[in-house]
Amino acid sequence: MRFLLDTHSFLWWVHGDNRVSDTARETISDEGNEIFFSVASAWEIVIKAGLGKLDIPRGPERFIARHTELNDFRVLPINLPHAFRVYDLPDHHRDPFDRILVAQAQTEDMPILTIDPEIARYPIETIW
Repeated sequence: MRFLLDTHSFLWWVHGDNRVSDTARETISDEGNEIFFSVASAWEIVIKAGLGKLDIPRGPERFIARHTELNDFRVLPINLPHAFRVYDLPDHHRDPFDRILVAQAQTEDMPILTIDPEIARYPIETIW
């Protein structure tokens, strides 16, 4: 099965944070699953690191490349259908990064691994 990581899920996973639920941990660890990391999450990490809100040793480019490769995460680009899907989303969430992740999950028919209750308000499956 295919799953999309929310940005915090990616960061918590690679840092071994205990906030990753047992269900999320099992889902990500299952070699039969394909886990996707969105370019939107990379963009969000780069912005937060640039603003000093996120400490990324050796910079976000190396960090993201290293951890997507080590974990065998697939990178999901942002395509026009994803962007267009945002237009039809209800305003449950104001965060543009989370909105594009929701649009990607809907377009690609993937559950999102997230703890965010606002994302769970959209008609998509969330796993945590």
